[in-house]
Amino acid sequence: MKRIFYLLLISILISCNSRLETGIADNSSYLNDIKTELQKEWPDNRTINIVFHGHSVPAGYFKTPEVNTFDSYPFQLLKRLKERYPHAVINIINTAIGGENSVEGAKRFDSDVLIHKPDILFIDYSLNDRSIGLEKSYNAWDRMISKALKNNIKVILMTPSPDQRINILEPNNILEQHKNQVIKLAEQNGIGLIDSYNLFKERVIEGDSIINYMSQVNHPNINGHNLIMNEIYKYFE
Repeated sequence: MKRIFYLLLISILISCNSRLETGIADNSSYLNDIKTELQKEWPDNRTINIVFHGHSVPAGYFKTPEVNTFDSYPFQLLKRLKERYPHAVINIINTAIGGENSVEGAKRFDSDVLIHKPDILFIDYSLNDRSIGLEKSYNAWDRMISKALKNNIKVILMTPSPDQRINILEPNNILEQHKNQVIKLAEQNGIGLIDSYNLFKERVIEGDSIINYMSQVNHPNINGHNLIMNEIYKYFE
C-alpha cells in the first residue's frame, strides 16, 4: 500500500514539474509543421485555417462604428503570409465580436471556433476581461485552451493592446495584471504568446506617444495593428 502511495506521489510531482517547466513555445519552431504545409504546392497542399477569437480589436474596429477589416492585424497577416507563401491556401476566419469578454467567447467556442477545424488559434480578450475580473477570465481562457489542445490546434495567446485611459507605464495596472495572467497561461500550456501590451509599452519607454498607434481610446489604428502583426509574423518566418 505504501509503495502504491509513493508511486502515486512521484507521478503527481513529475506531472507538476513538467507543467511548471513547460514554458512559452519558441516562435521560431512552434509552427514548423504548419510552415511545411504552407510551402507545399498543388496538388499536395491543403487549406490552412487560422482563427482569430476575441473582441473588437481583432474584429477590426477602429473608431467605432468603423470596421477596417483589411487594416486589422488578422488581415494584415494574411497579406504578409501570401507574400511569403504564394502557393498556400490560407483561410483567415474571424470569430471576434466587439464588446465581448472571454466568458461569452468560451460559451460559443465549440459552435463558432472548433467547427472551423483551425490549424492555428489566436485568442485576444484581455482588453474586455477587465469587466469580469482575473479569476473568471483565467477559467474561461483555460477552458478554451484545453479544448483547442485536445483537438491538436496550435494556440497563440495575445496580451491586451492599450487603453489610453490606463497609464501603460504604471506598475501593476489592471491591464498589466491581465497581461501577466495571459503569459502565465501560455507558460503553463507550452503554447505561443504575442505580448501586444509590451510592444506598445516599449514604444512609450522609447519616447514615442501612444496616440500615434491608436484610432480611439481603446482601439489601435493601422500602425498599432501593424505592430501586432509583425510580432505574429515571426511565428511564420
